[in-house]
Parts: sequence; structure tokens; C-alpha cells
Amino acid sequence: MQIPFWLLSLVVSGVALHAADSTFDLIIRNGTVYDGSGAKPFTGDIAILGDKIVAIGNLAGAKAKVEIDARGLAVAPGFINMLSWATDSLIEDGRSQSDLRQGVTLEVMGEGESMGPLTVKMKKSLRDAQGDIEFKVAWTTLGQYLEFLARRGVSCNVASFMGATTARIHEIGYADRPPTAKELERMKRLVRQAMEEGAMGLSSALIYTPAFYAKTDELIALAKVAAEYDGMYVSHLRSEGNDFLGALDEFLRIARAANIRAEIYHLKAAGSANWGKLDGAIAKIEEARRSGLSITADMYPYTAGSTGLDAMMPPWVQEGGYAAWAERLKDPAVRERLRSEIITPSDKWENFFLDAGSPENILLAGFRSAKLKPLTGKTLGEVARMRGASPIDTAMDLVIEDGSRVGTIFFLMSEENVRKEIALPWVSFDSDAGSIAAEGVFLKSNPHPRAYGTFARLLGKYARDEKIISLTEAVRRLTSLPAGNLKLDRRGRLKTGYYADVVVFDPATIQDHATYEKPHQYATGVIHVLVNGVPVIQNGEHTGAKPGQVVRGPGWKPKKA
Repeated sequence: MQIPFWLLSLVVSGVALHAADSTFDLIIRNGTVYDGSGAKPFTGDIAILGDKIVAIGNLAGAKAKVEIDARGLAVAPGFINMLSWATDSLIEDGRSQSDLRQGVTLEVMGEGESMGPLTVKMKKSLRDAQGDIEFKVAWTTLGQYLEFLARRGVSCNVASFMGATTARIHEIGYADRPPTAKELERMKRLVRQAMEEGAMGLSSALIYTPAFYAKTDELIALAKVAAEYDGMYVSHLRSEGNDFLGALDEFLRIARAANIRAEIYHLKAAGSANWGKLDGAIAKIEEARRSGLSITADMYPYTAGSTGLDAMMPPWVQEGGYAAWAERLKDPAVRERLRSEIITPSDKWENFFLDAGSPENILLAGFRSAKLKPLTGKTLGEVARMRGASPIDTAMDLVIEDGSRVGTIFFLMSEENVRKEIALPWVSFDSDAGSIAAEGVFLKSNPHPRAYGTFARLLGKYARDEKIISLTEAVRRLTSLPAGNLKLDRRGRLKTGYYADVVVFDPATIQDHATYEKPHQYATGVIHVLVNGVPVIQNGEHTGAKPGQVVRGPGWKPKKA
């Protein structure tokens, strides 16, 4: 159907449409509209035709095939998850329930490692590393992976960064050395290919091996390629702890040298000894912004992070990948060295064992081995006592026995700093988790509660209850801020001509319920969610629809027919 120009250009509030004979696919009526811009909300209607918003205002004379009464409810653009690990969870279950039930309509993946491009060896490693979720690796490039998801069927939209680590593994493997000139050129070509396939930019996660082995100049060279396509550089800093400020300096150097928009993944100061460094970090960032650099950050509103036991062991022991790491851990001399290094403070590598302060602040959350799954939900300290071993020896043994790095939750941050970060106007939000379901294979592990609660927690606990930011500002930070940072095409706002990614929620009741002890609990208060104009959550329940699309970055070059 051809949409009339007058309809596309209508952006009104409180203006009647004299088009009683016009029939839309769906109208959301009488809601309090938070358009994502940060402007004052207003009461109005939103008309949708196909996958686009075509009218906003008083649409009393208009008709629709489906109408939603949003009286007393907030109507906002769909939320954007700036750091999602839904890479495999969406293959297992494309409904994206834990996030959609919070209003998230776009999952942005690829922290350091992306799902392509892959060599034959990398595909085998990806298959060998699978645990509870098993799948065939039916793609090679990053663009092919995203298209695979969309063809398979997903309820949310999907996007990804190109991982600098993935480029390094593709050409160098897991070796601790710089790339040769030819290898670096090939890595740059991989970034270029991903950008043309629609990657959002380049990402890095520098506390982990083999990313840790990458020097600053290597990252600058790759970031310059992403900048050619107007992409973004986003990074898990080389340190969030002892060398937090030094790692931030490196990040700013990369952004400046590559002339690229840059974002800090999950901004935080890890470890009580480092909590006081957050103010200095904020000051550095704001000074860089005043100087003309486009610097932003994202975060999750919790005091614990989630990663693996590799985050408490030095990079040298992990060189060569998991198999080499596990083999070294069997060597008595290596174990003796680790016992000393892990308890010795250093600014040369990130040590979450010391940052957590105690083995009781290290929660074991996910195992591959059926034999070890009964340990899920216990602390490292508890398991060490059960085994009559030290916590460090227990961690080494678990890595060997499980055939993995072991999913682990580390309590690292202060609540005061979480509140301080939420108040920053240039910070958006992420779950840093999969988008999962409270059923089936997902119940075999205990995820961080952020997988079920990040976005509802912001709107309920921090905006409504604690009033750290207003609801209007919270919506802006979940929608138009990340959409603008990513330079998304017609997403992140309620605006005519934009894609109809819409969430209708009750601001009085929206609430997270997931806890560290019982994480598999959906948030409540989201009533309806539309993705590309299709209802995926209706009256609080999933409809089963899977209208998700691949959302591509500004450098995307469509394939020629």
C-alpha cells in the first residue's frame, strides 16, 4: 500500500486527523507518549501501517484492524540492549523472552568476539566449546550469522559489532605476539568486510586472552578501518580495577588517533580499593567530550559482574587457548606460581579474585559438566570447603574438570558508584547477558539476574523509586541515546516514518524480580511490545511472533542483485 505523503509527514499532538476512511494496521490509543527524545511526554495515539509509524497525535477519526488501549500507560520506543550475549541463546530460542518482557527490541552483540568471520578451525572450536546449547555453525561471516538468525526466526531485532579478538584469532590464533604487517593487513580486511556487511563498528575486550596480547597500535589500525565506514569503537577496557585510569587513557588515545566515536562497555570501578577512581574516570571522560571527542558509555545497574574463572588468572597461563591453559593447570610448578601471583596485587593484569575481596563473593553460575552442575549457585569458598582445598586450587581444578572457563559471578562494585553512573547523561544500558527463557535448557545454569532485570530495574528501582533520573530521561537513555550513538536508521524514537518498535508499560508497576539466588524470574509491568509493527508481547505474554530483522550499521553496502 502506498502511504500518502501527508500521512508520513504528520507529527502532531492533540491535532485531529480528518481521515475517517483511512485504515491502519494498528493504533495505540490514549497512552502517555515518551517519544525517546527527552521531550516532555504527551497524551496521544500512534498509528502503524506495515512496519512503520505513520501518524502520531489525536487520531479519533481513524480506524485500525487492531487497537490497543494504553490509557494510564507509558508508550515508548523499543529499548536497545547495548551489550547483549544473546548470540547462542537466540539460536536455541528466538523468542528473546527475558529481554522482550522488559521492552528490549534490539540486541546489540559482539563484545570483543563476534560470531564471524570464522575459519574452519574457529568453527570447530565454536562447536567444541558448546555446553547446554548445541547448534551447527552454518555460517562463516558476521553478516551471514545475523542473516541466519533472522531466517531462523527471532522476535527481536539483532545487530553486532565486529570483534577485534575475532580478527586476531582468525589470523594469529591465541599466540602472545603482535601481528606481522601482512597479518595486520588481513585483519583490517576482515574489519572492512564486516563493516560492509553491516557491523556497528569494532569492539574489544582487553582483559581477556588473546585480546590482552593486542597492543594499542594494533587496535588503532583496526579502529581506523571502522571509522572509514562511520562505525564506532567500543571496548571492555584493559583494566576496570588497579589500572582503571591508565586503561581509560589508552581507550581515549585509540579514539583520538582513529578519529572514531567510542564507547566504554559496562563502565565501572572494580574492587573496593578502586571504587574511589570512578570520579577521576568521569572527569577524564567529560574533559575528552569537551575537547570534541565523541565518548559515551553503557552499564548494567548491579554491583556484580559475570564472566569466567579466567578473570582471576594471569594471561600468560591462558596463552594458546583453553586446551593449553587446562594442560598448564595440571603442572605442579605452574600451580605453585599461580598460588603466589593470584594473591599478589598487580596493575599488569585484571585479577577479579582480589577485586572480589573474598571467595564468598565469587558465585559459581554455570558448568558444562553434568557432574559439576550441582555446584551451581554455590560460592567458590563453599566449594573449596566441601573439597578440603584452597579456593585458588579449587578454581584451577574446576577449570580442568569442567572443560570450560566456568560461568562465574564476581561481586566487585559499590552501590554508590552504580547510582553515580546512572545519573550520567551520556550513559546507556546493557544486560551483558543472553536473552533467555525461564524454561528448558536455560534452567541448567544460574545466569546473572541482569539477564532478566536490567531494564525493568532501571525504570522501577532507580527512576521511579529512587528518582536518580526521571522516567523521561530513562527512556531517552534506553532509546534515542544508543540509537544516535550507533547511527541507526529510523530507530530509537517514536516518530513518523520510523520503524514501529514500541513498548507499552506501566510506570507504576514495572519491576525486576530476578535475584542471584533465584535468577529465572521475569520482570513485570511491560504490557505490550511491538517489533517492526508486529505484536510480540500482548497483555504481558509472548505471542510467538518472530518479526525480528537484522539492523545494520552506517557502513552497510547492500549486495548487488
